[in-house]
Amino acid sequence: MRLVPPTRVVVQPGMASCPWCDATVEPGRPFCSQCGRRTDARLSAASACPQCGAAVKDEDVFCAGCGGALERHDARATVEARASGGGEARTLVFSARRQEAGPRLAVVAEDGTVRNTVSLARGELTIGRSACDLAFSEDSFVSPLHAQLLVKEGAVIVRDLGSANHTWLFTEAAGTHVLADDDLVLVGSQLLQFRRIGSPPPTAAAADGTRRIGSFVPGPDVAVLAQLRADGSMRDCLFLGAGRAIVLGRDTGDWTFPYDRTMSGRHAEVREEEGQFVIRDLGSRNGIAVAVRGERRIAPGQRLMVGDQMLRLESV
Repeated sequence: MRLVPPTRVVVQPGMASCPWCDATVEPGRPFCSQCGRRTDARLSAASACPQCGAAVKDEDVFCAGCGGALERHDARATVEARASGGGEARTLVFSARRQEAGPRLAVVAEDGTVRNTVSLARGELTIGRSACDLAFSEDSFVSPLHAQLLVKEGAVIVRDLGSANHTWLFTEAAGTHVLADDDLVLVGSQLLQFRRIGSPPPTAAAADGTRRIGSFVPGPDVAVLAQLRADGSMRDCLFLGAGRAIVLGRDTGDWTFPYDRTMSGRHAEVREEEGQFVIRDLGSRNGIAVAVRGERRIAPGQRLMVGDQMLRLESV
């Protein structure tokens, strides 16, 4: 079959409008200042299919002869749609793959690369060492049934299922967390427990009226951070009082851990604010994580640690 080339309309020097969008153009100018396309040639309203040469109309999307797609572009409609900020030019083509779009959980390697992703389109995902939607069979730090993710009202919720090593949710970059009694916090590789101890009663004088000597500054302690070993026993602790702020780090701060290479030089700060204690990341490399109790919302880009696995919510 002989291919018939498309019919072309050449803009004459005296024409004052673009053949694509009808914008006014100066005689002899090769490009339209409105749509940016060449003004010296375009397909006519009745032309030929570039694939088989069959006659096609300007409004046709597919060729009636060969069925091939016709790559046409209504410049005027596009210009008007862009000017109005919407229209059909912004509508996506339907596809089955597009229906899979939604929250996804990424498994992140130590170098930051994504090993694989799992869809949360079903609205629920279980994580564990066996018989789960996302199983890590070779990770002995993961409980058989460790954690669960749920999609509720457009948000992703994480829930620990009584795991031995907890499910850890990292604060967002430079984020803060208000510490609650018995909260477990991961700073570097150090597991710290926050506990309220209450204010001590005022010291009474002895029966014979003698007052005891002691430090009056700083004021009484109302909370404590305890460093826990793997067996749950306490190693060191740091007491917290009203108005006090402490810095945790590997090299500098009020409480240093020079033996922990996973901790930044100045890693985190714990500060008392209006009766509450808040922990804040100081731009550390590895961040701070809090053990999940009850249900916690995960923000897009936020990280989770389950056993020895780092996970990240990709989108919502």
